[in-house]
Amino acid sequence: MIRHIKDDTEQEDGWEDEDSGLTMLPTKLCCPQALTPLSPSRPKSPWGRFDPYDSFEEDREYVGFATLPNQMHRKYVKKGFEFTLMVAGESGLGKSTLINSLFLTDLYRDRHILSPEERVTQTVEIVKQTVDIQEKGVRLRLTVVDTPGYGDAINNEICWKPVADYIDQQFEQYFRDESGLNRRNLQDTRVHCCLYFLSPLGHGMRPMDIEFLQALQDKVNIVPILGKADSLTPTELQQKKQRIRDEIDKYGIRIYQFPECDPDEDEDFKQQDIELKKSIPFAVIGSNTIIEVNGRRVRGRMYPWGVVEVENEEHCDFIKLRTMLIRTHMQDLKDVTRETHYENYRAQCIQNLTQRVVRERNRNKLTRESGTDFPIPSMPPSPDHETQRLIREKDEELRRMHEVLQKMQRQMKDSQ
Repeated sequence: MIRHIKDDTEQEDGWEDEDSGLTMLPTKLCCPQALTPLSPSRPKSPWGRFDPYDSFEEDREYVGFATLPNQMHRKYVKKGFEFTLMVAGESGLGKSTLINSLFLTDLYRDRHILSPEERVTQTVEIVKQTVDIQEKGVRLRLTVVDTPGYGDAINNEICWKPVADYIDQQFEQYFRDESGLNRRNLQDTRVHCCLYFLSPLGHGMRPMDIEFLQALQDKVNIVPILGKADSLTPTELQQKKQRIRDEIDKYGIRIYQFPECDPDEDEDFKQQDIELKKSIPFAVIGSNTIIEVNGRRVRGRMYPWGVVEVENEEHCDFIKLRTMLIRTHMQDLKDVTRETHYENYRAQCIQNLTQRVVRERNRNKLTRESGTDFPIPSMPPSPDHETQRLIREKDEELRRMHEVLQKMQRQMKDSQ
């Protein structure tokens, strides 16, 4: 039986239940723990009791869409993240060491160091390694694409071609996968960022560097890296950086552009963004050796005249590169890859397919219009080069359609 609870400051009339004859009172006059209906189930927040989206308002004023960030957070944390990083540049600039230092892992444990004789005859290869990294419950599948042999040959005229072909192959594979029936578990192998290592020797970029950057600027996000920064004095380092920036502007090379900060961003973030833009190209030092300096254990290199610390911003730009690549701009690199580079490739593919269909229709129409009622027997003319090319393209298109059809049939069979 419900007791009648009176309020000394405010008295409201209740109403009588016709069936039981009991007097019912408004909910707010009763004990809230006893009579207030339970709150709707809310997703568990990753912030716990410090959830900024949690609401202590009355249930009638709570809709629930404020928990959408929590729902998205749980979804993506459960699914995990993927990131593909390409490193390119001539041998000996510290590419492998830098990757191990960035992600605190050892990707090149079984690497074979080539001798000088092997490097002379070596061609550019594409080596892909994938590792699963977990940090505070967040899983990241990191794929590092290395290019051993780049720049090691005597003739490096088109050494960028295998790299460009690999990027296009990943775009093509993703285009085929998303055009199929089962698009639930797409594997994103597209290259999201390319760290291109520049040599500290010389006065600027070499012709091979300029040719590589111009060939890949519309295919991938390029971040220039100045390797072996500890081989330059501070003055030489700043001069080298400025020279590289001037050459990038001179030759119209489009590298990765940092997004502009929103007006409502805090001042610390804006200042950090300005410093990152000024640091291009990032001068880095890589080391996996732990040394002790003044009672501190740091990663660095020991020289007779002192110690170079990898994570010291006064010595190199390693911290800034890691901040940009992992902590602040990793998602933007993926967004630019999807919305710009891949969309350009996808639009070009659709345009090429449309042009082929139009040419085929025009050729069939011309064949029908040129037909006669009484065909005259004649020797079939030998096909010219254009006709042969069209035939090859048609055969290739039919082959691809056959592969897609087989893949769709396998997917339908697996789904059953």
